[in-house]
Amino acid sequence: MRRLRGPVAVLASALLLTGCAQSVDPIERLGKKAAEGVHPHHHPAAGRAYRHWGLARPLARSPVHAVRPLAAHRGPHALPPVADHVPTRDPVVFLTYDDGAERDPRFVEMVRELRLPVTLFLTDSVAAPGYGHFARLRALGAGIQNHTVDHRAPAGLPYAEQRAEICGQQDRLRARLGVRPRLFRPPYGSYDPTTLRAAADCGISALVLWRAALTPAGLACTHGPCHLRPGDIVLVGPDESGELSLRERTVRVLRQAQERGLTVGRLEDYLS
Repeated sequence: MRRLRGPVAVLASALLLTGCAQSVDPIERLGKKAAEGVHPHHHPAAGRAYRHWGLARPLARSPVHAVRPLAAHRGPHALPPVADHVPTRDPVVFLTYDDGAERDPRFVEMVRELRLPVTLFLTDSVAAPGYGHFARLRALGAGIQNHTVDHRAPAGLPYAEQRAEICGQQDRLRARLGVRPRLFRPPYGSYDPTTLRAAADCGISALVLWRAALTPAGLACTHGPCHLRPGDIVLVGPDESGELSLRERTVRVLRQAQERGLTVGRLEDYLS
């Protein structure tokens, strides 16, 4: 596996609107897939529901792959890779959500009806009052991943503090939701070599950033003109104006993905 290259670009609009920043290129390869994708096809339930949620046509079904843990491709003492996209030819993007402040029951309904794969990076101090909501999403197949205990920017903190933030949230998510995450998103996209070491010691396989972020002004990308591409990890950021609900923001991304001939994949099927 090749190592990631150094910092290149900052996603300024996402920093202002979501409190997170993009700072590095992803590694070029996160491990060979265990199986080839199948041709996308429409799920009958999603086909009946798409108009209800504001889509012009059903979502194509994502290719299905057997999960191969990233740890299988690294040595026992290797640091976890950092990724803002997945290198794949599959026509998929990945929808991710941070913190856990938004708990819209209709978003749960949309995830269920569209069979929508989503990944939630939860912060305990934000999500704790609503873990029941996230348990319902997990029962529908949503990925539950780590976003620290208190949403502190990790870079520059001592090892013990970084480890407490990451491992502490591992323990909380296992106690509350019965899951011990393999993926970690550092708050604000902030990390340093100490973060990687602490994450590895907490059982994390990969640090996950993003290549595109939905903001009130639209989609903001780190790779030039903002057109979604296969493998892009998308951060569906908050709308501080309160004009668009979480499900409405999600539909905006889904429409743009469909315009590019893409659908939504399950991130954990490609990184785990």
